[in-house]
Amino acid sequence: MPSGSAAPCPTCGCLETSCATCNDPNACIDSSSCCCSESHIAWRQSRLQSAERLEYYSLAWMSVEVLGSIGAGLLAGSLALMAFGGDSLVEMLSATVTVRHLKGDISGDRSYGAGTARLSNALLFSLIPIVGVGALYSFLNGVRPDGSLVGIAVALGALAFMPYLWFQKRKIGRETRCLPLKIDAVESATCFLMSVALLAGLLAESFFGLWWADYLAAGVILTFVAREAIESRREAADTGDHFVDPQHSAVEVRTGQ
Repeated sequence: MPSGSAAPCPTCGCLETSCATCNDPNACIDSSSCCCSESHIAWRQSRLQSAERLEYYSLAWMSVEVLGSIGAGLLAGSLALMAFGGDSLVEMLSATVTVRHLKGDISGDRSYGAGTARLSNALLFSLIPIVGVGALYSFLNGVRPDGSLVGIAVALGALAFMPYLWFQKRKIGRETRCLPLKIDAVESATCFLMSVALLAGLLAESFFGLWWADYLAAGVILTFVAREAIESRREAADTGDHFVDPQHSAVEVRTGQ
């Protein structure tokens, strides 16, 4: 049913298939006590269940990225691959947190894993000195990474898969006003951009012998990681212990203990 085919909820303003016009998003978060019609609640829960499936797809693919990138990076001595794999590990934690939030939203439990979110942020920041110092040490000691066909395959997979996850998560996040899902969509977009840098560096190594391209790619990837970490820290500072949609400051989700 199109979003404009039914009258808005007289209490909160939600449309039949959209929460974008809701003037009480705090109530929307709790599907079990939502003031809207049963058909709207069923629609929202269905969309969140679709988002949950997307997160499981993310977890499956991130497992491939972590094992493939870090394993291939260790074998080839590629700092770019290991940095990419490290970020994928952080994205796995983010997807796990988002799944927990979605399950709670569907069932009416508003708890959110603030501790896990802080851990994800700390891991992101830790990647910067670990990979950065490793790259500098290897460069100064003349370590020349080898090309990696496995790494190229992982980067190609991310190029193919990440745009779909990015657009679908963003779409559902906007429709349902689910901030954790919208943030996770940004991480999927970041992963896509990082895979472009990774693939360019690996192809330059493998086919043109440009060994320094790995260090360049590692620097580009760490730039993305740093930006993602800073944005995540800023989001945490802005929201405190609450997950607030910055477009609607009334949204306030109590964190779990």
